[in-house]
Amino acid sequence: MRESHDMGQDRVRVIREATGDDAVALLAYIDDIAGESDNLTFGPGEFVMDVKSEKEFLERTLRTDNCLYLLALEGERIIGSLNFIAGSRPRIAHAGEFGISVRRDCWNQGVGSALLSAFLNWAHGAETGIRKINLVVRADNVSAIGLYKKFGFVEEGRTSRLFRFNDSFVDGVHMGLCID
Repeated sequence: MRESHDMGQDRVRVIREATGDDAVALLAYIDDIAGESDNLTFGPGEFVMDVKSEKEFLERTLRTDNCLYLLALEGERIIGSLNFIAGSRPRIAHAGEFGISVRRDCWNQGVGSALLSAFLNWAHGAETGIRKINLVVRADNVSAIGLYKKFGFVEEGRTSRLFRFNDSFVDGVHMGLCID
């Protein structure tokens, strides 16, 4: 995948694949965003991975044809990420799930759309073999659901009480997009 550039709000933004060299900055980004939103599957201090493991994960992802880890950058600062993992066995290698995050100070600036667009361009590539993309989103995250629908994702089901915050529960909406 090549880098893509977007001139937004007088700042140069780049979408590119993550490499092992991004491990330290990516872990710092994840630590930062963990406390910015309840829309993630983890909170502050809950994403535990050391730099060596993160570097190995990113390098393995680069070598795997049906997996992708994208970064949205503003200069050297990570402002968003998208991680897609597909199945490793032949019967499920055509399908996978992604997660996406954007720094709060960059919400509603097109970062999520740019990441999704770059991801879907990659997924449509013949060499990926991807035919189905899945995601899970909080049922009350109306803006994210709207974004996914804008890109063609449809609701496929719900899981009740998937997310828990203190003693409150929120359903998860399962969405999917067929590539072929």
